Amino acid sequence: MSARDAITLVAAAGAAGMVNAVAGGGTLITFPVLLLLGTPPIIANATSTLALTIGTAGSVYGFRRQIAATRPWFLRFLPVSVLGGLLGGVLLTLTHEQIFAKMVPFLILFATILFFAQGAFRRFAGFADSSGVPATPHHRAVWAAILFQFFVAVYGGYFGAGIGILMLASLGYLGLTNIHEMNGLKTVLASLINLVAAIYFIIAGIIDWPKAAVMTAGAVAGYFVGAHYSQRIPQRRVRQIITTVGFLIATVIFYKQFR
Repeated sequence: MSARDAITLVAAAGAAGMVNAVAGGGTLITFPVLLLLGTPPIIANATSTLALTIGTAGSVYGFRRQIAATRPWFLRFLPVSVLGGLLGGVLLTLTHEQIFAKMVPFLILFATILFFAQGAFRRFAGFADSSGVPATPHHRAVWAAILFQFFVAVYGGYFGAGIGILMLASLGYLGLTNIHEMNGLKTVLASLINLVAAIYFIIAGIIDWPKAAVMTAGAVAGYFVGAHYSQRIPQRRVRQIITTVGFLIATVIFYKQFR
């Protein structure tokens, strides 16, 4: 690995960390860069997952107060996140990426639309009144969100780009209104999903360790900066950024798949 390649990977991981701390989708930065540097697709995916997972530590620390406020939701989503992340990691090593990858832009686009319209839907469904004050969701809505989180975790273990958007959409429909608390919760859940998958990738021997080590340094800095400064931005602006990122991610993947 040349010095130029190392600098490129550090920059890509740093940018991915900042994007993930705010909205998600950082994999769409690191994964293509690894491919550009000649890394085989499966190894690139696994290496990206490991580097961004370790880097999440900076973001988790930055969101520590918001995470504490959402502890009950974290405990509900923890088991399915771990199980789904492991299953997704196993599927990556057993199947080809092409079929599942074709679902990615549709999934992300759908989740972004849901996230964009969640305020109106919550009021229509009775999850929150017109003032935006959260209400306790029906138990069926909670179980539906847990099931949805399981499938998000499977996808996260398999590829992972955009799982933050998916989780934010789900949390919004449950009635959570503080975007910074939602960001903190999705960051921890995403890190657990990727951690379980990364451990399996290590056992399977599909990590490019030199590249993973270089990228981890950039990811730690990027996550910490993203988590710190995103909380200084008004919630409405953060929601706009997340929606924009979601649409951009979907557009890029659609273009790559159907050009």
